[in-house]
Amino acid sequence: MNFNIGMRIPPKIGAEGIEKIARWGAEVGLDSLDVPQLTPEIRSACEKAGLEIGTVDVAGVAQLFSLDEQRRANAVDNLKQQMAEISALGGRVLFMCLVPEDHTLPREESLAIWKDTFPEIVKYAEQKDLYIAIEGWPGPAPYYSTIGCTPETLRAMFEAIPSKHFGMTYDPSHLVRLGIDHIRVLTEFGERVNHCHGKDTEILSDELYECGVIQSTFPEKYLFSEGSWRYTIPGHGEVDWGKVAVRLEQMDYKGPVSIELEDHRYWGSLQAEQQGIVKAAEHLKLYFK
Repeated sequence: MNFNIGMRIPPKIGAEGIEKIARWGAEVGLDSLDVPQLTPEIRSACEKAGLEIGTVDVAGVAQLFSLDEQRRANAVDNLKQQMAEISALGGRVLFMCLVPEDHTLPREESLAIWKDTFPEIVKYAEQKDLYIAIEGWPGPAPYYSTIGCTPETLRAMFEAIPSKHFGMTYDPSHLVRLGIDHIRVLTEFGERVNHCHGKDTEILSDELYECGVIQSTFPEKYLFSEGSWRYTIPGHGEVDWGKVAVRLEQMDYKGPVSIELEDHRYWGSLQAEQQGIVKAAEHLKLYFK
């Protein structure tokens, strides 16, 4: 078992500039970078450091769910232009989170819009040999309007668009906080995993007693939390990374396990972020290398 370990670039590390980011990533043993955009400069810096490109973010996704038909059509055209540019520069996996611009829009309505809009986008992805990886962050409280963050919506979406070019970013941290069996999700949807995040979640038992599973009334104790849980680096939460590694290997997953740093203990300074990335990578390598 020898997986690629990567990193989604956190803000303080990101402020160093792509040359320094790529060089440092290679020095600490990373294999890839998830990038906010793909430009010739970013591609060159990664190649020089010997790093692969993991995912590439795309902009304007929220507008794809606009109730205004023309605004939605413009968003589709904009996304296709981004896809053409990313493909031309050698990008392969597109990262997006399907949160509508109107956070009060019910998920069922968003799904209806998605079914009308996305077949054209996925067909274009097939033409450009691109793979879409949607992330299961449920969206901002209190509406949690993201589609594709639960098995019921993932199942409906994957049945509607069976193409492997439309798939998911497997991020077990979101599943844990939602009370969803993160291993069962891999068992059911493993063949649609186009990307994987290395992030964990700790369930906070005292806080769970105080506020239950809904967002706390008063300010949370920690960053990256809504009260009864907090995001952490791998190894500090509930995720069974050994089982995750076995399932990914069984389904012949070839992409990176990319660290997404959201942990209050490793935040706020360049040194803290770098320490968090190194510690996360050390833990993931126990199972993926």
